[in-house]
Amino acid sequence: MRTLVRHAAVVDGTESDRYTADVLVDGGRIAAIGTVRESADRVIDADGLVLSPGFIDMHSHSDLQILLDTEHLAKISQGCTTEVFGQDGLSYAPVDDAALAMLRRKIAGWNSDPGPETFTWRSVGQYLDRLDQGVAGNAAYLVPHGVVRALVCGWDDVPATDADIAAMQEIVRVAMAEGAVGMSAGLTYTPGMYAGSAELIALCRTVGELGGFFAPHHRSYGKGALDAYAEMIDLTTRAGCPLHLAHACMNFSPNKGRGAELVELLDGAIARGADITLDTYPYLPGATTLSAVLPSWSSSGGLDETLRRLHDPSALARIKDDLEVRGSDGHHGVVVDWDMIEISGVTNPDLDGAVGRTVAQLAHDHGKAPFDAFVDLLVRDDLGTGILHHIGHEENVRTIMRHSRHTGGSDGILVGAKPHPRAWGTFPRYLGHYSRDLGVFSLEECVGHLTGRAAARLRLHDRGLVRTGYAADLVLFDPATIADTATYPDPRQAATGIPYVFVNGELAMDDGRRTSALAGKALRRRADGSVA
Repeated sequence: MRTLVRHAAVVDGTESDRYTADVLVDGGRIAAIGTVRESADRVIDADGLVLSPGFIDMHSHSDLQILLDTEHLAKISQGCTTEVFGQDGLSYAPVDDAALAMLRRKIAGWNSDPGPETFTWRSVGQYLDRLDQGVAGNAAYLVPHGVVRALVCGWDDVPATDADIAAMQEIVRVAMAEGAVGMSAGLTYTPGMYAGSAELIALCRTVGELGGFFAPHHRSYGKGALDAYAEMIDLTTRAGCPLHLAHACMNFSPNKGRGAELVELLDGAIARGADITLDTYPYLPGATTLSAVLPSWSSSGGLDETLRRLHDPSALARIKDDLEVRGSDGHHGVVVDWDMIEISGVTNPDLDGAVGRTVAQLAHDHGKAPFDAFVDLLVRDDLGTGILHHIGHEENVRTIMRHSRHTGGSDGILVGAKPHPRAWGTFPRYLGHYSRDLGVFSLEECVGHLTGRAAARLRLHDRGLVRTGYAADLVLFDPATIADTATYPDPRQAATGIPYVFVNGELAMDDGRRTSALAGKALRRRADGSVA
């Protein structure tokens, strides 16, 4: 089908000034830009609308939901046409049966656990093939370091031997040969947090040699945040691997007003030749699982060992001290504030009443100490509880998003009764609230952050810009009305002001309504390092 978009204000993803043009879409590609006189099956009058490349979510947790909910309205309705999966060192490929069984429980709070019949794959290549059977948008995949480590070293707190590291390098090589675009890590999540620098340097060297990049959730976003950022810069520099900092932020109370220090650190490294990019979400609270705040030692050995310790009085006393006195490494070295941890979702329906309540409120409701309420919830929900973490600082958010290497990432969790609204609102919030309303950056700059810059990091062969011959991943939006409507009380709300979204030339949103199109595909790393 040939579709002609007439009189659009083209913002092409390069951060150059907008211009008015017709754009012809044919065969999944941008066939012409300018004054187009050719005939078309469909003509869209874009007068008053901006046409931009489709938005690229550099940090997505849609790994399962894109398969389970094929409409995928959360992302498609906000103009997101490409997502990067396999984040934070934990996802579902490559796996063996034992690792998959553990992962289904461990990250159920991120993705739900739909049951074993869903998982028709084990390798990265098989997972990407499954995406190619029909999904709403495009997806690239990062091989998750925590899973690679689990396959070789198990779930225990043990150092990797030279032989272990060599085995992990081979798993990474195979995953990237099958199409992975790089490697992620979750260094405050088990088992990734048990990795030493030598292990990470060796794996990053392999990733860099194959043309990929390293996207770590590093060791601390709290008390030791700047040191943790510096460690990632140092080890990727030593490895010769590009670095993409996942959900780069300076939150928790020790970091209030310190966003400029992170910017200074990054700029200094870039000036010395480091290849660094970053992504952020345009909100203050974070989101993760309740079990993630536990100290690392208490999670060694996997979920059953963790649950055993939660019934052991001596272990509980130590966990309580780590959380409430010392500052758990799982809680980024900061003493926990139970008023700041809000339950966003549970896997046990008997616990539905906990959603929307903080741990402190649950404790008050049941006449318990907050720590006891925390432990009770973890045990009864089989460690599957999702949370919102109210720890951000607006000044830091704005400072970091202005960085010249910044891209957009939702870090959006799509499951749970009240997930973080960033899953539905990240991209319109950038364009509406931060660009139009607050003037943090111009519209052209903002679109560049969300499209062209991300495409360059991913080394996308023919996406991320409005150019003739490129894949027709395109968004038409009204710059005067585009806005996020998702809220914390009501997070599953589609954006306004985005009437049309094309994925590979097919209309996924048509006049504000989701069509039945499933035109997305897996984007694979090629032998030359580019992605298509």
